[in-house]
Amino acid sequence: MSAPTTRKATTMNRMLPLLAAAAGSLVAAAAQAAAPGISGTTFNLSATPAYLTQPDGQAVYSWGYGCTGGALAAGQSFVPATTTTPFCTTMQIPGPTLVVTEGQSVTVVLTNNLPASAGSTSMLFPGFTLTSACPAANQGLLTCEAAPGGTVTYTFTASSPGTRAYYSGTQGDLQVEMGLYGAIIVLPANVPAVCTAGLPTTNPGGNAAARTTWGESDFRLAAAAYDHPDTCYDREYLFQFSEMDPNVHNQALAQVTACAAPTAALGCHLNVPTEPYHPVYFMINGRSMPDDMDSNYAAQYPHQPYNGNPHMHPGELTLLRIIGQGRWQHPFHEHGNHVRILARDGNLILGNASLNYPAGGTATVSAPALAGPLLFTTTTTPGLAMDGIFYWSGRGLNWDAYGHHPGAGTTANSELPCAPDANGYNTAATGAVNYFEWCQDHNKPLQVHPFGDVGAGGPVTLPDPNLFTNGAWFGGSPYLGPDATVRATGPTGTTPPSGTIANSPTSEAGFAFMWHSHNEREITTNNIFPGGMLMMMLVDSREFVIDESN
Repeated sequence: MSAPTTRKATTMNRMLPLLAAAAGSLVAAAAQAAAPGISGTTFNLSATPAYLTQPDGQAVYSWGYGCTGGALAAGQSFVPATTTTPFCTTMQIPGPTLVVTEGQSVTVVLTNNLPASAGSTSMLFPGFTLTSACPAANQGLLTCEAAPGGTVTYTFTASSPGTRAYYSGTQGDLQVEMGLYGAIIVLPANVPAVCTAGLPTTNPGGNAAARTTWGESDFRLAAAAYDHPDTCYDREYLFQFSEMDPNVHNQALAQVTACAAPTAALGCHLNVPTEPYHPVYFMINGRSMPDDMDSNYAAQYPHQPYNGNPHMHPGELTLLRIIGQGRWQHPFHEHGNHVRILARDGNLILGNASLNYPAGGTATVSAPALAGPLLFTTTTTPGLAMDGIFYWSGRGLNWDAYGHHPGAGTTANSELPCAPDANGYNTAATGAVNYFEWCQDHNKPLQVHPFGDVGAGGPVTLPDPNLFTNGAWFGGSPYLGPDATVRATGPTGTTPPSGTIANSPTSEAGFAFMWHSHNEREITTNNIFPGGMLMMMLVDSREFVIDESN
């Protein structure tokens, strides 16, 4: 098998604008992430070789799980339901995300389509007890293995909700490195009533009402991550962290090629050294930055369908499903706030106190209170999965994050009031542009000489965006709002810093928080910065409809 001759034309010109975004600039490009996957109870998967693309133009020989025959089986469907352009090829990295419901019996049929010289392969499902029998001829060291060209069947009950990993249980140092891993999401069977009626914290029901007001679709797989009222959420994203040493992959390819030659010895098999280990590609959901910020199911990544570009509105509770799928720990830092950990490997972290919550009508239900830590970095230990909540509202910035100044502007967004609720947020009007604004900072301008509806007098003078930088990843202003880019360029600006590739100057203007590994080498691609484990969390105000349908 030879490497593809075409190479992706990704250059530093594409990467450099991220340097500006790292300073807190605006990102003006479409983002789709959510937690795409396949729903069902029976999954037909294959382990197959293919090539992964990297931003430096390399195509790396790899192995991965995919859909047998390159299509869904009967009874399966792509999720979330709003997905419009999904696909499942015979090989992808990570493998298809399997979405099931608590209590269901799940069957996975694995076909070994790896080169014969690679030998047997298998799948492990940590946290679940297999109930299927394994023929003696297929019994491996850890689990039932499929011989070259053969199949094995795994059956287990999805005994509890949460996020977990699956991966090869055969020669893991090589097969997991080559890409044989994926995720299982188990949805709760008993979603708490408070989660379906509206989030129980800060503003019950308000976020759902705002989403309806603006015509925004619901991209969640469920209303709660667990059978617990403290696990309600508004949005969700799945991130699988891994690294790759191309030397291992190149040696595997060389030996596979040699074993396939007519002169190869009978029974030729791989003997690929996996030490010393020197990874140079660091990936989120099988992609390195900036590829991880392209949409899900983008045609240019036929074997890397999942992206990593979270998106939210202020005041929303964003569920992060995080899995360490490689051999190294990765200290991943989510800028903007700490992450409140709910559970690890499907096990809720509970305290001694209890809470009561409405279960519908006048009845109440008691549940142990959660006691997970707030983490500055979500360190992704190999094989460990965790679920956590990220929250951002702009509270305490001491300046008006929305930039709406009553009476000062000429746009429809001037004259906006901010009436604080009991928690200090503007939540009365779910259809307002400044819904969920922290009212204590309302009408506190940041810019000295702004344009549009932002009040003057603040401490900061922004640089001319046409001199500072230009490109799809910089919007010129730290403000949220529909006219942020117009304000940044001024009334006579002729080269809007956003909209030069995909978006018009007024289509999107959200805060961009860089989320990245705190290991400096891991934010490079083959030792070139920026790259690797790096992505952006986009926080848009309510008038920008977040579309994660592709």
